Amino acid sequence: MREHNKTAHAVKVLPGHAVSNEQASLASDPLTTDAPKRRTFLGYLALMGPAFVVGAWQFGPGNLTTAVQAGSRFDYSLVWVIAVSTILMIFFTDMSVRLGIATPISLITSIKDHLGKWVGVLAGFGVFGITLMFSVGNAVGSGLGLSLIFGGSPVLWTVVCTAAVGFVLAFKNVYGIVEKALLVIVVLMGIAFIASTVVAQPDWYRSMQGMVPQLPAGSEILIVALVGTNFSINAAFYTSYGVKEHRRTRADYRDITLVDTIPGIVAPGIMTALVIMVAAAVLGKTGAEAGTINALASIFTPLAGPVGAMLFALGLSGAAFSSMIANATAGGTMLSDALGRGAKAGSPVARIVTGVILAFGLIITLSFQSSPVGLIVIAQSLTVLIAPLLGILIAIMANKTAVMGELRNKWWHNLFGAIGLIAIIASSVRLITTLLG
Repeated sequence: MREHNKTAHAVKVLPGHAVSNEQASLASDPLTTDAPKRRTFLGYLALMGPAFVVGAWQFGPGNLTTAVQAGSRFDYSLVWVIAVSTILMIFFTDMSVRLGIATPISLITSIKDHLGKWVGVLAGFGVFGITLMFSVGNAVGSGLGLSLIFGGSPVLWTVVCTAAVGFVLAFKNVYGIVEKALLVIVVLMGIAFIASTVVAQPDWYRSMQGMVPQLPAGSEILIVALVGTNFSINAAFYTSYGVKEHRRTRADYRDITLVDTIPGIVAPGIMTALVIMVAAAVLGKTGAEAGTINALASIFTPLAGPVGAMLFALGLSGAAFSSMIANATAGGTMLSDALGRGAKAGSPVARIVTGVILAFGLIITLSFQSSPVGLIVIAQSLTVLIAPLLGILIAIMANKTAVMGELRNKWWHNLFGAIGLIAIIASSVRLITTLLG
């Protein structure tokens, strides 16, 4: 078994492919021990991080907006979409975790080695395009949330948030700082949305009924949007980079699944479901439809008072700020990897690209202060085109015995992977036909 593991982790240098110092360092890491480690409580806490970064990226203003619309327009009936999306997201994130453990080099570089250079480059630029467009929604959401709390111009607060994120990402150990910051923000967001739910007092029985799949008339496009924002393949794709940053081993895999992968993905799913329930509760008590975050905040004030509205605004600010950090970091890292300039968040090219992503979101927000809806639609379209490719690449790589060894997908991984791919491809087709129609 030990010899098999060494073989599975050997760096395969293809003709004409040079291994960088960074790749050689990753490849030389001792990953040959399969026996589970005995850990202390702090040891388990130390494993938390990569999946929470993914969850923070996934749970942004776009996610909140679709959840508010779902609860306001269709009551509790679409809660089941979040449950299904979360389960599928866990399986694809798990594949990415195993890829991060098994591949001796980064995921995109491994894709270039095994599937062709152009495939890896396309994946890197595709993710960069997604993050570039999503930066606008994050910038707008961060400014809106803080303006609800402190007053003043949302645009001014967008500038402040962007500068704050740039400051965080300027530290030497970029990924470590980002990971710790996002863990704290996710906890605070959870508290804010749980408190908002307690204040709103939703109908828990009808919430449970919402777990039964149903398709209310006119909900098709919103379901596509909910799947697209909660079943975020591009975020799952990035998990392997966080795992690689920590140099996790096969011996860590079981514990990572229990303390990071599952809770890190379930947390944003629960918060999204809570937002749907809060919007449904507000609609049920006031009769007013809250189609936007602004509308929900304004309706929430007479229902729950200024403290309740403040709690919701704090959750919105945390969602936008955390998504802004994770989005820029992921886009910079993966484009840098696609260009062969380093697969770490702290590499020079990754830092430059990260700055470009932040600057793009700020510039577009300042230029189109009325509503950047058109750009957000483009972002959704781009996600729809790229997400199936990323999902297929994850599934293909996770099934390669030469790459994965004993961590290769089992039949149940492939079953849920196939269901997930069908879901995102169907969502893609549905959204494209709607946009063209």
